[in-house]
Amino acid sequence: MPRRVLEGNVISDKADKTITVLVERRYMHPVYKKYIKSSDKYTAHDENNHYSQGDRVSIIECRPLSKRKRWTVVTAGEVKAPKEAVKPAAKKEVVKEATVKKSAAKKTTAKKKGA
Repeated sequence: MPRRVLEGNVISDKADKTITVLVERRYMHPVYKKYIKSSDKYTAHDENNHYSQGDRVSIIECRPLSKRKRWTVVTAGEVKAPKEAVKPAAKKEVVKEATVKKSAAKKTTAKKKGA
């Protein structure tokens, strides 16, 4: 069975090797079709006490480590743009360079025709 991975904000790092993570979810109400926000708090294992309050982290299910601790921190959840979103921006720059070259070529041909 696959392990669940959740992403949330650290709201407490007071305990040793433990952080409390607030995970917020949005889901649609089955009858009223309105979006509802729900939040849950999870205690997660942070071996090196690396994360502090306000950090965005990803946590993954693991074996029970204590009475309430069943999650482990995977990484700091830095928001990264998907690769597809990065590629079009690079293409636009290439297109701009090509149009600059074409416009420069048009200007030189116009000068030759005028002479």
